[in-house]
Amino acid sequence: MIARITPTVVAICILFVSTRANAQAAPPAAHQDVAFDFMNLLSQHGLHDLDDERWNAYGQFTYISSWKLPFHAPYTNANGSINSLLPNYERSFTATFTLFFGAKLWRGGEAYFVPELISERGLSQLRGIGGAIQNFELQKTGSEIPQIYRARLFYRQMIDLGGDHLVGDSNPMQLGRILNRRRLVFTIGNFTVLDVFDHNSVTWDPRQTFFNMAFMTHASWDFAADARGYSVGSAAEFYWDDWALRIGRMAPPQHPNVLPLDFKIWEHYADVIEVEHDHVLFGQPGAVRLLGYRNYEVTGKFADAIAAYKADPKKNAASCTSYNYGSENFSAPDLCWVRKPNAKLGIGINLEQSVARDVGLFARAMYSDGQTEVDAFNSADRDFSFGAVAKGTLWRRPFDVAGVGIGLSWISAIHAQYLNMGGVDGFIGDGHLNQAAEGVFDVFYSVNILKAIWLAADYQFLWNPGFNADRGPVHILGAKIHAEF
Repeated sequence: MIARITPTVVAICILFVSTRANAQAAPPAAHQDVAFDFMNLLSQHGLHDLDDERWNAYGQFTYISSWKLPFHAPYTNANGSINSLLPNYERSFTATFTLFFGAKLWRGGEAYFVPELISERGLSQLRGIGGAIQNFELQKTGSEIPQIYRARLFYRQMIDLGGDHLVGDSNPMQLGRILNRRRLVFTIGNFTVLDVFDHNSVTWDPRQTFFNMAFMTHASWDFAADARGYSVGSAAEFYWDDWALRIGRMAPPQHPNVLPLDFKIWEHYADVIEVEHDHVLFGQPGAVRLLGYRNYEVTGKFADAIAAYKADPKKNAASCTSYNYGSENFSAPDLCWVRKPNAKLGIGINLEQSVARDVGLFARAMYSDGQTEVDAFNSADRDFSFGAVAKGTLWRRPFDVAGVGIGLSWISAIHAQYLNMGGVDGFIGDGHLNQAAEGVFDVFYSVNILKAIWLAADYQFLWNPGFNADRGPVHILGAKIHAEF
């Protein structure tokens, strides 16, 4: 009962706060979230300096509901495997409430604290979809009982190196200040790697754009995180006019897709490097980002699991005695028998380009080696996504947002062989496999109401769920309420 009441109660509170505010929310900007203008209101009364903030505070509430329609599936969870997307009608939801606090400590030094509450229910217990999970807010260990936790607690130090000035707008996790285009930025603490890497100003905050996780970042980037998507680590950024270089190291989970982190970051870690170049093409801004990663984590290799099973059939999925996913398939290999420190590598590209006022195109592609199981994100080994997002300026609704995108993902040959033998990984495993690319078509429209509140409708067409051509296609309908203050 608590889980059902809480999202409604929070939504009513947000509506009450928003309708009583005096200032109109600003339209979505390219590199910032749309936040309710409370800080502006303080500034107007001389209580706050938005150009040189000592502190700021923001918040958001998002409720997403998804309805999966029944679909065709000749088999489900064959031979005791457990990770199929169930073919019957299902409803999924997430409700998140987040507060963002920032404070200036000294020249260039800033601290941020972000508590968050979530209540959720995944489709088929978040099983059966590889690279196109229908709701980006879903967490591996979530429940319908609301849980509050510390999402972020980190320190950021900026060192100005000169060059032209930029206006750093007041935003969640960004104090308002004047920046130099040449600067160093250091971040250390508890945050998500997506706070620093793989930004895209077309898709920007997923809470304002696409519902599907395929458009949040590279589907095959197995970035280090706990089961909620956060980690502990550090990052360094170097900005020089139109160029940027970023490097970082984050702590992986103790076991794949679990909540506790492995803090021996000198032994097991996830490294990432990104190079960015901003440009102007036909008078419109754009950017190109190249990202590479190397994980060294305790995971299992698919080839090793297959070899162990063939050498001794007693080393099967159902007889695992160490950390495993709970498969009851006695005739399948399992990664539990072969986990040890392994390296995983990948490289990707992220493109964005404005083509008109408030209209942008985006594309992402990544190739990961596909030899080891997913440790922290999802099951894809390669991905390609593209699409367009437009704000409602063209049709005189400047606060509305609309978008359409296609996300494709693949698995490696050895990953497919493991699944075809009945193996499972953190998200997928039907017991058999007719290998194919998994894909999703996602279209949404978000209408702005009551200043800083948006209502959105979404349709997703998902084919080959779990990279299995024997199952699907799947139709998923979605609705979202999102408020910022």
